Amino acid sequence: MDKYKRGLVWLRRDYRLVDHAALKEALNQCEQILVAFVFDTNILNKLKKEDQRISFIIDSLRCVDQELSQYGSRLIIRHGAPEEKIPEIITTYTVDALFFNRDYEPYAKSRDKKVQEAIPIPVYTYKDSVIFEKDEVLTKDGGHYKVFTPYKNQWLSKLNQEVMKPKSSSNHHFLPVSEDSSIHENRWFELLGFSITQSFLPGGRPHALQQLNKFKSKIQSYHIERDFPDLNHTSNISPYIRFGCLSIRELVMFALHYPSEGADIWLSELIWRDFYQMIVATHPNCHIESVKPAYDLIEWEGHDEDFMAWCNGQTGFPIVDAAMRQLNTTGLMHNRCRMIVASFLCKTLLVNWRKGEAYFAEKLLDFDFASNNGGWGWASSSGCDAQPYFRIFNPTSQSKKFDPDGRYIKTYCPELAHLSSKEIHDPPPIDGYPAPIVDYKLNRQRALAMYSVVKG
Repeated sequence: MDKYKRGLVWLRRDYRLVDHAALKEALNQCEQILVAFVFDTNILNKLKKEDQRISFIIDSLRCVDQELSQYGSRLIIRHGAPEEKIPEIITTYTVDALFFNRDYEPYAKSRDKKVQEAIPIPVYTYKDSVIFEKDEVLTKDGGHYKVFTPYKNQWLSKLNQEVMKPKSSSNHHFLPVSEDSSIHENRWFELLGFSITQSFLPGGRPHALQQLNKFKSKIQSYHIERDFPDLNHTSNISPYIRFGCLSIRELVMFALHYPSEGADIWLSELIWRDFYQMIVATHPNCHIESVKPAYDLIEWEGHDEDFMAWCNGQTGFPIVDAAMRQLNTTGLMHNRCRMIVASFLCKTLLVNWRKGEAYFAEKLLDFDFASNNGGWGWASSSGCDAQPYFRIFNPTSQSKKFDPDGRYIKTYCPELAHLSSKEIHDPPPIDGYPAPIVDYKLNRQRALAMYSVVKG
């Protein structure tokens, strides 16, 4: 086919120029390429003004811009509704075709539809953020999996070199661009209406590669050490995955490069990510109703003051409080702790899990709608392949098992630092630290009764 004269690549959750499906195709199909990003006010207007994700995004976009400058181009930045700003860019630069990678979240699909309806040029979309899309891993009768293990087995059986082949092009014909407002200017924080903050992890592909390199020495023991939050032996690359500083293909290849039980378990976590993206794609209303609809009938008995104590890390259960304080301070939380605090909110405090889902969405640096929704669905027993409703984490037992010496707790609850490894999991009365806000054993029985209406 004849080449387009000028193509536009729209970045959304793929902040890189390497192994990028839409960019590869645009470079192959167009004589000149522009790369753009829109700070979406539909999203930004819902965020707190000190949200550190803005810093992470700006860091990441600066890295993209620096790389583009090596080819004599710049990253085009706009601020507003994408359905207005993308057409403006297309008109300003006389663009002939739009290229972007698909996003499967409910809002993203609505946004992309609006953009496509607002422009008069061809639009090309590509699979990039997952290895397999929703209809690529199916049951024998052509249905979608609802249980992870058979999905994983089928996923692995379909994995091959063609699927894993990097999406790269030898062409680099970017259009020379001179933008009035550089992403490197700090005034972008002011333009967006956000405070200048520094994210706990710096954004950008170079930092992502450094973090991945650090994980090389840990991946083979990942299956043993991943559940202990004080060890910090997880990969710590989830924000870089969320914002596409690394491609999912790179990460799967990384796991396969270090054959071991640890690498197999880490690869399973990547497959869970595809699984949850498939669930979102096949359950488009999962943001407002449970995958298991019967669970929407639960009458939650928890109180607002208990929810606020949970949010603030003031429940009197040390492992829960440490985890929530880590989240509030860094935007990160160890995965074992995510399971503990989620179970605690809905099955000990008896608070609707949707409130926890929303709080994580507000605070997590690595917030991903599908993974967050899937994780809370698992913890609350209302999602696909979730834990049974009668499995309720005992926070004290979890603390003793996974933070036996209390090192993680002491990091985020310094008022407990003087306690012994025996006392710290169920501390005596201490000035400055709350007593437990609920009776775990009593509320466990209340949870079982509350859930018994569904028994799913």
